[in-house]
Amino acid sequence: MRHAMLMRHAMLLMLFPLTGLATAAPSAPSWRAGWGLVEQTNAPAPTTSSGAGIATVRLDGGGGHWQARVDNHLFGPVQVALRQPTGATALPGLPLQTVLAGSASVVVSRLQPPAEVPRLDLLLDAVPGDPAASPQDVAYLLPFDARRFQVTQAPRGRFSHTDAENRDAVDFALAEGTPVLAARAGRVMQVQGNFHENGRDPGRDRERANFIRVLHEDGSMAVYAHLQANGVLVRGGQRVEAGQRIGLSGNTGYSTAPHLHFVVQANRGMQLRSVPVRIVAPQGELHFARESDSDGAPGAP
Repeated sequence: MRHAMLMRHAMLLMLFPLTGLATAAPSAPSWRAGWGLVEQTNAPAPTTSSGAGIATVRLDGGGGHWQARVDNHLFGPVQVALRQPTGATALPGLPLQTVLAGSASVVVSRLQPPAEVPRLDLLLDAVPGDPAASPQDVAYLLPFDARRFQVTQAPRGRFSHTDAENRDAVDFALAEGTPVLAARAGRVMQVQGNFHENGRDPGRDRERANFIRVLHEDGSMAVYAHLQANGVLVRGGQRVEAGQRIGLSGNTGYSTAPHLHFVVQANRGMQLRSVPVRIVAPQGELHFARESDSDGAPGAP
């Protein structure tokens, strides 16, 4: 399976002080496709926010006195960075970084652009998780109920587990509709479950994987991806226990065969990193051969 794991959301906010109108649009060079964080195509109004991403920024005020408010759309912490594009007139207090609690709406900066500045450009980057998190060495359950199963791509798999966000991921071959179980207790931080398609076109398919992101008590986050359409069985903010059924496996997004992509991640400062974890199946702890140590080809994506 090939994927581009998260997750960074970026948007560009342009303020024209003479009219008091603000429009928001994504910044293409900063955009990183993730699990369903699809780039917005319609600009929200200056005092409204959109749930199409991890977080959005909006401007309130007028007359040269504005406040930038950031809305966190996830049910867990998000680290955000507010900055100006290269070459823009510098403003006091920018750039800045902060961490927002789940579902928080916070004024992060008050801005007074000089009268001679014709417009104000702001860029917002957002990454799930708190960079202060310290993942613990705990045993994770197998995220499905089976005594015999196939791993189609191990950690550091050459096909797609080469980036920092997926290096320690595991792909399990599962028939569509197989119940997916929480590998560890936590709170549902983010879900997406409405995509039906799959394919090999990276530009089109990477953003179309259905997934569940679960926040653990140590700040790490588990991602269960490529779920069946309408196969998310939990809601954002819900508490789940280890072994609880949370979804149904599928074949959505950048994928050519039914499987479950399982990875645990942590925010390492505006950048997600996968975390090595111990997975315990009924027959004992799993041990994965590094694909670089063998000549075997990776499994079906």
